[in-house]
Amino acid sequence: MAQLEWSIKGCYLKNCNCIASCPCDTVGIPYPGKGCEGMAGMHIERGHFGSVRLDGLTWVVIYQWPGPLHEGNGAVQPFIDERASQEQRNALLQILGGQAGNGWFEFLASTVTKVHEPQFVAIEFEFDKKKRRARVTIPGAVETVTEPLRLPNIAGEHRVTLRMPSGMEYMEMEVAQAMVLKGTAAIKFEHLNTHSSMAEVEQTQAGLKG
Repeated sequence: MAQLEWSIKGCYLKNCNCIASCPCDTVGIPYPGKGCEGMAGMHIERGHFGSVRLDGLTWVVIYQWPGPLHEGNGAVQPFIDERASQEQRNALLQILGGQAGNGWFEFLASTVTKVHEPQFVAIEFEFDKKKRRARVTIPGAVETVTEPLRLPNIAGEHRVTLRMPSGMEYMEMEVAQAMVLKGTAAIKFEHLNTHSSMAEVEQTQAGLKG
């Protein structure tokens, strides 16, 4: 049976409790060794799931692993744009749950043992990759603010771009700083001045598109 074709292309934000540059991306181990928790989200500029259009929708997943991702025992909770129709909600949950192909989402799903009830909510999603600034708010669930990196010995902003030619999540991202990272729903955490990834990506049933 042929696999259903799908694509989601847009602005992608991942904020976590690692130090800036996220060692999970480079050596596979979170720092400072307290597991991995935070949020990932995307505003879909253009997308489809078979004949179902996904343009203009936003999704966020709150996550928590007790150690490195590959060791498993993770917990997640998906939040889907309240404007999505039932067909669009089902499509996004299948994608995020690793049920529709794509090696990255399949890997994540294989490391998760607890999926909290999906929520269909209003999501505020602001994203400016060039300025390395972002903000995501879901009342009662998550609040995060991204700003540019700053070194203590200089007054200006510090720019770092990370390239991963064989990446599954993204191939290039701007490294920024999560000034605020707070989860207040089923998964709870609170961090200041931690890692932020900002990227423009296109994920498909076959994987990340270069």
